[in-house]
Amino acid sequence: MKQKKLYNVAVLGATGAVGQEMIKVLAERKFPIGELRLLASGRSAGKAVRYEGREVVIQEACDAAFEGMDIVLGAAENDIAKRFAPAIQAAGAVFVDNSSAFRLDPDVPLVVPEINAEDAYTHKKGIIANPNCSTIITLMALAPIARISPIETIVASTYQAVSGAGANGLAELEAQAQAYPKGEPLTANAFPHQILFNLLPRIGGIGENGYSSEEMKLQNEGRKILHLPELRVTCTCVRVPVMRSHSISATFTTKRPVSVEEARAAIAAAEGVQLVDDPNNDVYPMPLDTSDQDDVFVGRIRRDLVSENGLTLWCCGDQIRKGAATNAVQIAELLVK
Repeated sequence: MKQKKLYNVAVLGATGAVGQEMIKVLAERKFPIGELRLLASGRSAGKAVRYEGREVVIQEACDAAFEGMDIVLGAAENDIAKRFAPAIQAAGAVFVDNSSAFRLDPDVPLVVPEINAEDAYTHKKGIIANPNCSTIITLMALAPIARISPIETIVASTYQAVSGAGANGLAELEAQAQAYPKGEPLTANAFPHQILFNLLPRIGGIGENGYSSEEMKLQNEGRKILHLPELRVTCTCVRVPVMRSHSISATFTTKRPVSVEEARAAIAAAEGVQLVDDPNNDVYPMPLDTSDQDDVFVGRIRRDLVSENGLTLWCCGDQIRKGAATNAVQIAELLVK
């Protein structure tokens, strides 16, 4: 029997929520790893993480730490990704980066494997970018319909879980939920206002056009992933008091009319998507049902009442897994096929 080739893989930002999930997903999907190198800040160096029944000691990220690696999975912030990208390139590794640092670089593919896997092989800089989490979840729902007829416009509202803000967001919602029945003060640090029993209609900095940086990602990244340079998107991003899994309401128009029946059939047949659409019996996608798994659930599919070529749907997906860690590991799998 031919022995399976093994690859040396590093996780940059291994102690964060996405980094930890990457480690978990690598094991679940049985990625062919020779050496697993876990990299983080000096504060975490020396700690151990269990992987496949053994202890892997976290190392401090530095330029020399990428030597001998084949693939680096990035789970760090933009500045860290930019800081270490040259060292990763010099080491000859492919950098699959979850930050937004390189997403709009024309020489860096932006990949959702179920949608545009072929783009992964066009990288010129040794870097492949992972899209924004809400972009991934929304486009997983819309791409099956875009294959029937190109999408021209999207009006979307995202309902983003606190885990999108990292471990501090999760801890803050949990702390407020525990403090409220005791009558204790509800302190806000991770978010600008109390998140318990509340909605915060701003994620990211506000630009000159009045839209936040998070809201512009669906248009800017969607154009690149779907190969639709004229795609127009209006988006409102809202932080909601949900622990995990983002939800999106999307109304969109297609070049030619697509019937509800066509849309349902396309979604039901698509890889990585589940049709969950029986609202009369209260069957529809919900964050609780989509958490800690990789499929995007899609439902509430109906004809838009404004545009003749429009449809509306609702979708949910785990933004830590398919919206970040799993998508990155899937890109790595493309590289080793």
